Amino acid sequence: MRILLLLTLTLSLHITPSFGQFGKLLDKAKSVLDVDEGSLDIGGGLKEALQVGVDDAVTSLSQKNGYLESPFKVLIPEDARKVVSTVSKIPGFTNVETDLINKMNEAAELAAKKAGPIFLDAIKQMTIKDATNILMGEQDAATTYLEGTSRKALYAEFMPVIQDALDEVDARSLWTKAVTAYNRVPFQKKLNPDLDDHVNNKALDGMFGLVKEREEGIRTDVGLRTSPLLKEVFAKQDE
Repeated sequence: MRILLLLTLTLSLHITPSFGQFGKLLDKAKSVLDVDEGSLDIGGGLKEALQVGVDDAVTSLSQKNGYLESPFKVLIPEDARKVVSTVSKIPGFTNVETDLINKMNEAAELAAKKAGPIFLDAIKQMTIKDATNILMGEQDAATTYLEGTSRKALYAEFMPVIQDALDEVDARSLWTKAVTAYNRVPFQKKLNPDLDDHVNNKALDGMFGLVKEREEGIRTDVGLRTSPLLKEVFAKQDE
């Protein structure tokens, strides 16, 4: 269609090309069309690859025990290990570490259910230039781009979800009780690590980590390119 428009414009300006000029004009039009369509394919392919990774990550991590039984399991903050170690010797807090880990991971799973639209909004911002650079970049270039352009916004959007989720599974209440009990022990430095921030960052680390795995899979395993567009675009990378 664009070739026809270009030729029509030429004729409408009363430019009568010779046969050789006509051939050059046609080649130029095809070249422009190929570049445009190629760029659109690259952009669409990269966005589709990221969407596949995001959908997979959200689905996998938001299910019951999605974080808890994955490599992205949320563990106790380093600063909190003193609390856990000390408090676990107090009657009523014997299983505090296990309980906290379970509840933090439940909170991450609940929050993950609401992460999809936020990630997809970030994917939509990708430009054709970004996509071209990403395609020829490192194995995790798309994930790195996504994290670099969206993590701060995601953190801000994720925080109330994490807080609500922690409250829903009673994790902050348990943590408050554990810290209070710890702070009553004589000669201990008073501690109060920010559980919300820890769970938020670890939940996002896990989400991006799984997206990265899926991106690397699509880049290296032809069998994971599940659509014609993915096969076409990433074939360019293989050349």
